[in-house]
Amino acid sequence: MKRLLKIFLLFLIFVGLTSADSHRFYVSIYQIDFVPQKKRIEITTRIFMDDLNDAVTKAYKKHTNIGTEKETPEDVVLLKKYLAENFKLSINGKPKAYNYLSSEVETNVVICYLSIKDVAKVTSLGVENSILIDVHSEQQNIIQFNNNGKKQNLLLSSAITKGMLK
Repeated sequence: MKRLLKIFLLFLIFVGLTSADSHRFYVSIYQIDFVPQKKRIEITTRIFMDDLNDAVTKAYKKHTNIGTEKETPEDVVLLKKYLAENFKLSINGKPKAYNYLSSEVETNVVICYLSIKDVAKVTSLGVENSILIDVHSEQQNIIQFNNNGKKQNLLLSSAITKGMLK
């Protein structure tokens, strides 16, 4: 009986947290894949829309509507600028700029697609990620790296914004 009560209480807590109007955790996910056949790094970011708009608005003192029906071309320009300034990669010890390809929205998450061309081999991947940290000190940015079948993870936060994967 106690076990059923615990399960029921956990279920109520889970439903309460997942059905709240605003989320109570601050996590973004960055999937980075090295595709040797295409000599390319493919990056997919998943960032909560409201937090992203708050961060871009704070950074550039201009209200944005990224991921909404009201999104403007200027919002996309500011999004690209914010990403470039707060999410940096180095491959094999050398800084590499990525190309912003597109974005889409899934529920309340903005998914951005980025790529780096002409990458023959990855022996190390340096990541610097301070996205959303200026608006939420509890922000955690999870980096998932797939290097030709070898998978690694990195957790970055306000305390640690840089890391290296080999």
